[in-house]
Amino acid sequence: MAVKKKATKRKTTTKKKVTKKRVATKKKATTKKKAKSKSKKPAFGGYAINFAGRKETVEQVFGNKPIAPSEMTKKIWAFVKSKSLSNR
Repeated sequence: MAVKKKATKRKTTTKKKVTKKRVATKKKATTKKKAKSKSKKPAFGGYAINFAGRKETVEQVFGNKPIAPSEMTKKIWAFVKSKSLSNR
């Protein structure tokens, strides 16, 4: 026994007409957003490390054995500090 489902009517929505006031307020809002993006602040802080011109290989810095990511971080910072590669 197959049960037939009743067809339901979908509600159709009509678009509201946009008045001149709404258009004017939308234009003002978009111009304000553009003004904020123009006055972009420079990046705050940061720690720049310059590896340009280095001859060391990854094996020389980390070694040949597999190591954990935390150990990699420690070895990178030890390398940076020993060669004074940082901007501070």
